[in-house]
Amino acid sequence: MTQRAWRTVLEHIERDLIEGRLGPGDRLPSERDLSADLGVGRSSVREALRVLEVMGLIRTATGSGPQAGAIVIATPSGGMQALLRLQVAAQGFPLADVVQTRLVLESAVAQALAADGERDLSAAHRILDAMDVPHLTAPEFLALDAQLHLALAEASGNSVIAATMAGLRSAIESYVLEGSARIDDWSAMAERLRAEHRQLVTAIDAGDAASADALVRTHITGYYTAAGLVPDARTVLTD
Repeated sequence: MTQRAWRTVLEHIERDLIEGRLGPGDRLPSERDLSADLGVGRSSVREALRVLEVMGLIRTATGSGPQAGAIVIATPSGGMQALLRLQVAAQGFPLADVVQTRLVLESAVAQALAADGERDLSAAHRILDAMDVPHLTAPEFLALDAQLHLALAEASGNSVIAATMAGLRSAIESYVLEGSARIDDWSAMAERLRAEHRQLVTAIDAGDAASADALVRTHITGYYTAAGLVPDARTVLTD
């Protein structure tokens, strides 16, 4: 299964949701039909549906009958909808620009969330739990990773930041997936990322803005550096 194959399915369904061809209560085509229509394997269709379910956009059920299959339960809203089309253009953005933008935006998100006594991190916690599922492949894990960062941006309530993060999602996923192939022990890296995500969300939950800021910066720069995508991502802001 290639990254491009399941991304094709994901973006096809997202586009139908945004443009109104699909809405809450509608049933998605079957795995077989999506596979044939889009020219991808059924494993790629299942991966895309899995990500959409974690995003809270669809519900899937096995078996037969009116409740079986994948049903739309929500549509993309806020920032995700506003600039989702940036995903295509974002594929060509220079890596250093993506890292720098992430540091600026996600630092602001972490601090704003920590300072907000009415923050709702339920979506972030749901994705954290999904990332704990055993035997996730690198593409599966990193798709959830990107969605976690987007969920935090959306929880901040800043629609411009959320929209920008949504538009950058494909670029982020493509770069981090490229880096995963350079990591000798992916299992160890995945455990490290899980721990860093938990520490970040814990700091936000505790209202510790300084720690949340430091943790998100270390998390982002640490991965790009460990994956050999840049010599030392910590220098990006000062280059």
